[in-house]
Amino acid sequence: MKGELWVNYLFSAVKNRIKNSERDFLIFLLVGVLLGVGQSVEGATLSNFLKEDFHIIITQRSALEIPRELPGFLVIFIIAFLSGLGDIRIAALANLCAAMGMFLLGIVPKDYSLAIVCLFIYSTGTHIFMPISNSIGMSFANDGRLGRKLGQISAANTFSLVLSSAALWFLFKFIKIDYTTSFTIGALAFLAASFLIMLMKTKPIKQKKLKLIFRKEYKLYYWLSLLFGARKQIFITFGPWVLVDIFSQKVTTMTGLFFIIAVTGIFVKPLIGVLIDKLGEKIVLQAEAVVFFFICLGYAFANDIFAPQTALFVVCLCYILDQSFSAVSMARATYLKKIALNDEDVSATLSAGTSIDHIVSMFLPALGGYIWYTNGSIGYKYVFLGGAIIALINFFSTKFIENARKPPLFISEDERA
Repeated sequence: MKGELWVNYLFSAVKNRIKNSERDFLIFLLVGVLLGVGQSVEGATLSNFLKEDFHIIITQRSALEIPRELPGFLVIFIIAFLSGLGDIRIAALANLCAAMGMFLLGIVPKDYSLAIVCLFIYSTGTHIFMPISNSIGMSFANDGRLGRKLGQISAANTFSLVLSSAALWFLFKFIKIDYTTSFTIGALAFLAASFLIMLMKTKPIKQKKLKLIFRKEYKLYYWLSLLFGARKQIFITFGPWVLVDIFSQKVTTMTGLFFIIAVTGIFVKPLIGVLIDKLGEKIVLQAEAVVFFFICLGYAFANDIFAPQTALFVVCLCYILDQSFSAVSMARATYLKKIALNDEDVSATLSAGTSIDHIVSMFLPALGGYIWYTNGSIGYKYVFLGGAIIALINFFSTKFIENARKPPLFISEDERA
């Protein structure tokens, strides 16, 4: 009887919460869930896919980041060109593009040049969605709690990552699926996300002039974006490659680690959002820089300090922490929102930040791959020592963040469009 009462209470609570929640916000949460499926396919399997099916070496892997990150540099121009469509329609188009690229990656012949084309298409979609998703997400925060709102959206995405990474581990471990099947699953998830986004309400759109916003008031945000571009390539390109290449870990290990990362993210991502609201962007970004510094040292010296199995455990732990703390990038978005001269600047400047961080993202991996390759078995150590230096620069740069003004209580109608 008590069990039935508890179930009824839980059902009523969920029902009331849905009734009291904004319809578009709920749709956007579901979109985050679907994107988690596609992201888990890429994040957990791409490195093994490239290593096992394409048999590439570190220089080829790092060179792939140029066409893969090029859309991130071009995103400011793409979004400016598409600005007349509004954020909602651009987001739907972005996920359709991601679906197409991921599906093609799984079915094309195992040719390096074809992989470049498919990754470029997929990456174009995901990079367009990055700044637009922040803009849409913050448009729901009408009480000034920007970090908390982004944290909720991120948590829904992370919950999906938990389930989908666990499912992928099971499928690879016991069903023995191939990479074509996994990429097809991810592509269908992106396609469904595109459809759901189109169900969200849009406001009448005033045709705007195409313009790119670069203001001196945002120079620190641009600099932090540049440093983030360098920081993120360490965990996107070299972090997983250490596990796959140096420690010879299979796809089941990587999907298992991705599952742990996803579970950790359920608690870490909302917590980061709350900390942003309570402590401010400056402290949160400084703490992330310190953690990343020690992560890089762990990657670099675990093999020298510990026995092989312990070293593997330490590197896996670094990989988990590295991925979990990437959610701190929310702090840069909320910082910009607080210092923005007007609401119309936010989406365009977020796009500018994405393009700026990709200036580094395109070329740093090629340099890192060259350093790794030319120094043989210890080359990866120099890559991560470079990452530690980036962390120190990031730490001292965040000291220039001042207490920003409080965000506006109401978001403009144009931003919701």
